[in-house]
Amino acid sequence: MAEHLYLGIDGGQSSTIALIGDEHGVVVGFGQAGPCNHVKSGRGEAKLRRAVLGAVTAAWRNSPLASKHLPEFESAFFGMSGGPEDKAAIIARVLRVRKLEVTHDAVTALVGATRGRPGIVVISGTGSICFGMNAAGATARAGGWGYVFGDEGSAFDTARQALRASLAMEEGWGRATALRDRVVAFTEARDVNEALHKWYTDEFPRSRAAKFARVVDECAGAGDKAARGILLHAAGSLATLVEHVRGRLFRPREEVLVSYIGGAFRSRILLERFRKSVRQSGNNRVAPPAFGPAAGALLAAYRAAGHFEKGGDIRLKNLPPEA
Repeated sequence: MAEHLYLGIDGGQSSTIALIGDEHGVVVGFGQAGPCNHVKSGRGEAKLRRAVLGAVTAAWRNSPLASKHLPEFESAFFGMSGGPEDKAAIIARVLRVRKLEVTHDAVTALVGATRGRPGIVVISGTGSICFGMNAAGATARAGGWGYVFGDEGSAFDTARQALRASLAMEEGWGRATALRDRVVAFTEARDVNEALHKWYTDEFPRSRAAKFARVVDECAGAGDKAARGILLHAAGSLATLVEHVRGRLFRPREEVLVSYIGGAFRSRILLERFRKSVRQSGNNRVAPPAFGPAAGALLAAYRAAGHFEKGGDIRLKNLPPEA
């Protein structure tokens, strides 16, 4: 068994991904479990424990180093959707870790996207947030307010806007759109009004409703103006978040790496408008992420333990495509 093992966790609204690495940067285990984004809800603590233990146990069992019991980790770094509050104490009770750090998922997304270098990352999956760090180590964020007050440009917000457009059509004051019939079919409802009420139930958690964003993209690609307008507005909202973070961290003429992560960017229409808007707003270089958030968490675990020199390249090996 390797003398030191490192753990990176990406805890999101849809799933929890764990990566275990050895002291040479080789990924020796990958595991996945359910979401763990909220602790203060009724069964939130139990949900968090199950997700973390499930993902880490799966990663350990998939490792060639596996033994009956989970190992002690030299360092573990957790990036958690919904914020780190109250989660570190729970995690410390279920895992053996010498150095544990728990923070929000935008940190690990940025570390992975830029390999720890200065830049900005936009996460747009079920929810959305923008986070940046400059060469001095100063950070800033925009968005990430949750589905009630924010999540602009996210897959859930796209689905919500599609439902609103469908309701407006149903009531006779909105433009005609193919989204109306697709919403009804997606929810297996009799009409849009019934679909609306289904989205207020446990049958349609945000992660399930967010999947309708793919249908919006299909309709937009087929020429539906309402669907296309929703995607272009989402792209503009995400670009606005980047503009505000950039203004707080970087000089006006400084070149800034801007990366993007999340299912919302699978839409070619949204991605192309986002790229164009971000490039036009300043001296920005827009690029896909070097690594995903789970790999970013593992990189941060290595760095937190002092395994690599600060600012140096960290080269992961045997990284699974899902990470």
